[in-house]
Amino acid sequence: MKTVYHKADSRGHANHGWLNSYHTFSFANYQNRDRMNFGVLRVLNDDTVSQGMGFGNHPHRDMEIISIPLEGDLEHKDSMGTTAVIRKGEIQAMSAGTGIIHSEYNKNKDEEAKFLQIWIFPRELNLEPRYDQKNIKDGEKINGFQQILSPNKNDDGVWIQQDVWFNLANFKKGNGKNYMLNKKGNGVYAFVLKGNAKVGDRILNERDGLGIWDTQSFNIEAVEDAEILLMEVPMELPSYLK
Repeated sequence: MKTVYHKADSRGHANHGWLNSYHTFSFANYQNRDRMNFGVLRVLNDDTVSQGMGFGNHPHRDMEIISIPLEGDLEHKDSMGTTAVIRKGEIQAMSAGTGIIHSEYNKNKDEEAKFLQIWIFPRELNLEPRYDQKNIKDGEKINGFQQILSPNKNDDGVWIQQDVWFNLANFKKGNGKNYMLNKKGNGVYAFVLKGNAKVGDRILNERDGLGIWDTQSFNIEAVEDAEILLMEVPMELPSYLK
C-alpha cells in the first residue's frame, strides 16, 4: 500500500470576500507541482459562499464536475437549459464535454452556503454535455458505506464518464469497516468532512486528506464520530493527457 497525506492546513487558500476557498490540489493562484492531482482527481475545493453571492456565467469543457453541498442551498443555471437548486443531502454531477456555460449562486440571503467542488478527468474528450442530480439523504447509512456516484447509470447515486466511485463513510465512535476497491489500478482519496478517524495506518482529522493506492482494500475506524468522503479513481491518466 502507498499513501500520500495532506493535512488540512497545508491546502491552498484564497479568500475573495464573497468566496472563501481551500484547494487540496493546484487551482487558480495556488500552484504546487507536488499537488496537481491524485490520479484522475484534478480538483477538490472546499468552498464557502456568502449570502446571495456566487459564480456568474463561466465556461467549462472536457471535465466531469461534481458538487456536494455541506450547508445551505446553491442555485444552478446552465446553457443546456437546466435550472435547479442543490441542497445538503443532494449531489450534482455535470459532464462539461464539448462545452457548457453555467452559473452557481447561494440562493439564500441570510446564510452561507458550503460545498465541495470536485473535478474529474473524463475517459475521453468531446463528450456530450449532461446534467445529473440526486437526493442522497434518504440512502444514508450509519457504520457503513453509502455509494453516491459511480460509472454506471443504474447504480445508486449519480453517474459520470469515468471509472470512479464515491462513497460516504458515516461511522460512530469505535466502529469501522474494510473498504474494498471496485477496480484494479484504482486508488482512493479519503477526505474527512467531520470528526476524526483512522484510515489505513493514519489518524485523520477534519478536512485532512489521504490518498491510498497499490492495494485492494484498507480499513477505516472512527476515533470519534466521523463522516468521510471516499473518492475511488483510476490512478492512470487518460491517454489524451499523456
